[in-house]
Order: sequence, then C-alpha cells, then structure tokens
Amino acid sequence: MNIKHLGSVIIAVSDLEKSVQFYNEVIGLPVRNKRGDWAELGRDGATLILHPASRPINTGTSIENGIVVGLVVGDIESAVQELKTRNVTVYREIASHKVGKNCIVLDPDKYMISLFEPSYDGGSQQARGFHGFAPL
Repeated sequence: MNIKHLGSVIIAVSDLEKSVQFYNEVIGLPVRNKRGDWAELGRDGATLILHPASRPINTGTSIENGIVVGLVVGDIESAVQELKTRNVTVYREIASHKVGKNCIVLDPDKYMISLFEPSYDGGSQQARGFHGFAPL
C-alpha cells in the first residue's frame, strides 16, 4: 500500500445545515462542495465531509468514542476567545506542551475539535503531529 496523505474525515451529523454553518461560519473552513446531503469543507490538505446520520445519533458522543477533528491554528488564545464569544463549548481549556498548545472545543453534535498551535524549534521549524493531544 502506498498511501500519499489523508484525504478526508467523514462525520455523520444530526443537522447538516447547522453543522455546515458551524464549520464554515464559526470555525472558518470554506465550503469546497455542497450537494444534497453531502458537504465538503476545508482549505489545503484533508477535507472534512459532513453528511446526515441515517438514524438519530445514538452511538455516543465523540467524547465517549474518541473521535477528534484536529485543526492547526496560528494563535490559539485568540481562536478560543473568538469561539467563546460565539457560544462554542470549550471541553478542555488551553494546555501548554513541549510541542505546542492545544485545547478541545465541541461542535453541535459534540464531536471534539482539537485546536493546536505548534511551537517552533529555534524559530525555524514547525513542530509536527498531535502526539499526546488525544483526550484522556
């Protein structure tokens, strides 16, 4: 197998329009494509795909099943302050780690979104990965 990169993350949502509005207008991911019961959002790299759950979501929240959408941000403090003004639930406040800072917020279906601001090694290279940022 010769995998080049992650192509997408697909999550089932209880209200497609509400979730598209959240990820587009609140989080800031541009809508790449939207048709019927399918919406693709993102900038460069992997695409976040939203589609309606075929039945009510009753298999547990992302908090219970460990699903996390990870987003890299330039300034985590201002990002969190902006999200709080938009009444987004902060599940875990900002924590500092050797490789950067992160926090976790919740989307309308309580999927966890990990915001990560990487540290720079000597100011020349961005830290890589999200190791250690999965919820405990």
